Amino acid sequence: MRHLSNILWLTWKELLSLWRELLLLLLVIYSFGPGMYIESSASGEMVSKAAVTFVDEDRSALSRALQSALYPPYFLTPRTAEAAEVDRLMDWGETVFVVIVPAGFEADVRAGRRPSVQVNIDATKTMQASVGTGYLLATINAEVARFAAREDVVAASPVDLVLRRSFNPAGNSVWLAAISSLLNQLSTLTIILTGAALIREREHGTIEHLLVMPLNAVEIAMAKMIANALVVFAAFVFSLFVVVEGALAVPFAGSEALLLAGTAIYIFAAAAIGILLGILARTMAQFALLIMLVIMPIMILSGGMTPIESQPLWLQPITWLLPSRHYMEFAVAITYRGAGLSVVWIEFLWTFLLGAAVLAVSLLMFRRSVAGG
Repeated sequence: MRHLSNILWLTWKELLSLWRELLLLLLVIYSFGPGMYIESSASGEMVSKAAVTFVDEDRSALSRALQSALYPPYFLTPRTAEAAEVDRLMDWGETVFVVIVPAGFEADVRAGRRPSVQVNIDATKTMQASVGTGYLLATINAEVARFAAREDVVAASPVDLVLRRSFNPAGNSVWLAAISSLLNQLSTLTIILTGAALIREREHGTIEHLLVMPLNAVEIAMAKMIANALVVFAAFVFSLFVVVEGALAVPFAGSEALLLAGTAIYIFAAAAIGILLGILARTMAQFALLIMLVIMPIMILSGGMTPIESQPLWLQPITWLLPSRHYMEFAVAITYRGAGLSVVWIEFLWTFLLGAAVLAVSLLMFRRSVAGG
């Protein structure tokens, strides 16, 4: 009972300390609010609202048909310009693609000749340029072929492919990006806040003040984990219901309560990692360097940025040692497939066991390095 009372007292002290750290609170609010929305809505490999400008020197029905074939959400409504304006538009980044339709283009198509259409691309906009070029050329070729054949051209295929998308019929990349972004924010903020709280005590010299009180290293570490976990968990709840389900309109097939339970387990594991890094680093500068070495693998190898199956074969078994891998597995299953506890319990268990193992190592090192045994 005394140990529990000490942990609760230290947790309250840590929460008051966080309340006075305005910048940290603003960081949490931004990360789970506007930051979540921007990261999720701006993700994906599909071209979106690319700016196209036509230099129409033909002024024919076909050249106008090419312009009307480009429409949102892939492209903005094309604008027209004169040839002398092309360099200025490209230099100032006002357009990504400039399509120059030469004079006599429609007549050449009608005569069966193979006229050329020049497409200028602003390659500094890497994603739009690389992916959008394929969309643009496919649209132009299809429209020219339809016009030349005087009908809609349908390529005959020996196989009739019927596509059915499970759990995401429209292939909306924002849905998966939202969960991946939640994982990134959970990992980053939990580890940073927990580790920084421990280092701040050491740098300010207040850790010695705590140790002369009837407290032990376990109580100090647990209080910091609980306090920072509560703050991050509260921000997660807000982001899930307001940003993900509200602003991003991501449908939720499973149980929110089950996801919140799994998130609490993952926050425990991430906080344990933060305590470990806070013990290994002697200064805040060292802690920042360790964060860079730890956070990026957690994000990249979780399966949120790239599928686990696309990663090197030798690396895939190693990802099972990351709590983030298991969190991504059960979060996606609950959110989109409507999985219940009977399906995801093994991922819950692995997340807890990995967190408990890291915490055990952290407490052992903390006792030796700070509490003197």
